[in-house]
Amino acid sequence: MRTISRQINKLFLIVFLTITSMAVGQASLTKTDVSIYPKPEKGYKQMIIEVPHSDNDSNKKIEFVIGKWMEVDTCNKHGLIGSIEKKDLEGWGYSYYDFKTDGGVISTRMACFESSKVKKFVSSQPTTVRYNGKLPIVIYVPEGYEVQFKIFKAEDDVYRASEVKQK
Repeated sequence: MRTISRQINKLFLIVFLTITSMAVGQASLTKTDVSIYPKPEKGYKQMIIEVPHSDNDSNKKIEFVIGKWMEVDTCNKHGLIGSIEKKDLEGWGYSYYDFKTDGGVISTRMACFESSKVKKFVSSQPTTVRYNGKLPIVIYVPEGYEVQFKIFKAEDDVYRASEVKQK
């Protein structure tokens, strides 16, 4: 009787943990409610950058690029043609970004003697914004595009510029 009770307890625990892990896995990965932001236009998706809050938020910047994985040659540099517009979220004092592109790509035009291709993330010009661990950075991009970002941190060293004496 004891073994049956233990087996039932084990089975109950397994079922409970499975259901709990499924619920957690389906939960939103965002820590901020983004329902106040507009829904994406047809053919667009909403991307969110959330960074952890720190005591040194003012010493950091976020640089993000929007791009797409493409097969390109290995000897030229490639860039995505597009424009990003910063928009205000009316009534909230927050902002978000809207990226528009027709998918055009610019490239250097060097003759490639090797005709090898490689899959590469072809991106737009970078956008640098304030680091804020309390608010998300919301970006609307066309379907099929991604957002990648870097965090830049200022060192504690402060330098002084030299004055050029005029004669």
